[in-house]
Amino acid sequence: MKKLFFFFGLFLFTGLHVFSQSDKVLGYWLTEKGTSQIKIFKATNGKYYGEVSWLKEDPEKKDIHNPDEKLRDVKLLGLRILKSFNYEESKKQWNEGTIYDPDNGKTYDCYMWFEDDINVLKIKGYVLGMKFLGRETTWTREDPRN
Repeated sequence: MKKLFFFFGLFLFTGLHVFSQSDKVLGYWLTEKGTSQIKIFKATNGKYYGEVSWLKEDPEKKDIHNPDEKLRDVKLLGLRILKSFNYEESKKQWNEGTIYDPDNGKTYDCYMWFEDDINVLKIKGYVLGMKFLGRETTWTREDPRN
């Protein structure tokens, strides 16, 4: 019976550790250029997403570079730019997601990770499944802006 409780406790502790590690990405992030803030959240499907929650420029700014002409009238504020990330414990990364760049209207495969500081998020978008063909950016954790 003691062994059963020990293994149950170990399983529970390990599960909570993975859960807490994966959710460290949640919160508000200022983009590298400082022109917008992104709110990263976990959806009911267990995947991570990010939406524009603040813009330095006009909050009425539209997604004018969207490749779908019907969506060019959509506001950037509230736009979901990070989609469908899964946390991979073995790599300590959020993988298998995409990032949309409203500056050029393109969507890239993407992964995210922390290096030494959980207040500095590294993000890399890439093309054609080749992670070395891409662009890296750094976002900084901050409080929500109005």
